[in-house]
Amino acid sequence: MSRMREQIRSLGADTAIYGISTIVGRFLSFLLVFFYTNVLAPGDYGVVAYVYSLIAFLGIVYGYGLESAYFKYASTREHGTDRENFSTPLIALAISSFILSLAISLAAPSLARLADIPSSHLAVIPYAAWILFLDTTAAVPFAALRLERKARLFAALKVLNIVVNVAANVVLLVVFHQGVDGIFLSGLIASASTCALLLPIIIRRCEWRLKPDLFKIMFRFGIPYVPAGLASMMIQVVDRPILRALTDDATVGVYQANYRLGIFMMLVVSMYDYAWRPFFLLHANDPDAKALFSRILTYFVLVSSALTLVLSLFIEDLVKIRVLGHSLINSNYWSGLPIVPVVLAGYVFLGIYNNLIAGIYIKEKTQYLPAITFVGALLNVVVNFILIPRLGMMGAALATLVAYAGMALTLYIVVRKAYPVAYDWVRIGVILLCGAICYFLYLHLPAVGHPILLKTGLTALFVAMLAVFRVIRLGDVAKLLTRA
Repeated sequence: MSRMREQIRSLGADTAIYGISTIVGRFLSFLLVFFYTNVLAPGDYGVVAYVYSLIAFLGIVYGYGLESAYFKYASTREHGTDRENFSTPLIALAISSFILSLAISLAAPSLARLADIPSSHLAVIPYAAWILFLDTTAAVPFAALRLERKARLFAALKVLNIVVNVAANVVLLVVFHQGVDGIFLSGLIASASTCALLLPIIIRRCEWRLKPDLFKIMFRFGIPYVPAGLASMMIQVVDRPILRALTDDATVGVYQANYRLGIFMMLVVSMYDYAWRPFFLLHANDPDAKALFSRILTYFVLVSSALTLVLSLFIEDLVKIRVLGHSLINSNYWSGLPIVPVVLAGYVFLGIYNNLIAGIYIKEKTQYLPAITFVGALLNVVVNFILIPRLGMMGAALATLVAYAGMALTLYIVVRKAYPVAYDWVRIGVILLCGAICYFLYLHLPAVGHPILLKTGLTALFVAMLAVFRVIRLGDVAKLLTRA
């Protein structure tokens, strides 16, 4: 048991390092939301959200699963040397992404018409193409840092990327008045800076030779991630194009600004995932691996549910804080605040999905991923078309929540046969139910006294309910926080 606590603390330490960098980086990125909503009209911000949704889809195609293949074979060393496992996917991705980006840049006018991007913003297409090239080239070096547990260097480079991006945005939008085009040029400058800083890592590890046999093995492992990744990305961003088609750019802008407030929960899921994937690969063969993975999922749901409840209760107070005479989100965007708790809840289920995916990796069952993520994507599209005409942007948020929950359930059904783990679903269910009850009370209790008192009381009620149902055990917490 003491060994398991050490392993969980190890995961927690890496998560904390990734978390600090992610929090700093996402906070800086969040400042851009504050900046954009006070500089851009909702319609212009809607264009930005739409183009970035297209970039997200193309990023999956650009990478065609080789980053995941690198994680698998560089960690197990089943095929090839360390340098071959690094060089082969890096060179393959650099060549293929360069060709794709060149083709997109040359076809920019036609693609702009096809994607219904205003001609005044034609420059965003080549900017987006070369951002994709640079980010794809950087994927394997960043994966190497994660696998080697060089979390501090990984974190520093990610934060620096966002610092450069924020600084470039301020200069290009405020000084040079570049508007929407300046946002994508800023992203290109930031990606180029990051690749330049990764060059020493690339030069030191790369042998500048692609090994065909190894590439075939990696390609076979990684290619299922393309349809799976596209379906997964569809869940994350397809609501913007659908919402745009059924409403207008202004509605998409309001939705995007408030969806980005889900950043607080996305931070938790992202920093956990950065540490979790290399962690479960390194501990997959431990005799107590399954018990370890079960306990970790329970802790994740506990922490993420508590944060979701607190943020849902206090998000309106947070966004109305005034900085330099402006609220964190301009009042023109406040109509979208009710979607934030739904977005936060969706990220909890995404985190559960990320935890359950360990069995797919360990047992090399990646061929199931396309079908699993397709279920989520199909749910998302169908629910979007059903609910957006009735509920507007709230329908889009609910579609995302339904999709993540459906995807997590489908993955569990598949993985319990390939890699059965005795997860503590009773405690997990109690945690989720207690959070839902407290938020339901917040929505329906009459406002008596100061709202902050009610919100604080409901937070305390959540903790008390978990203690009564013995979900929280002080002895377990004390042992986890202190070295055995």
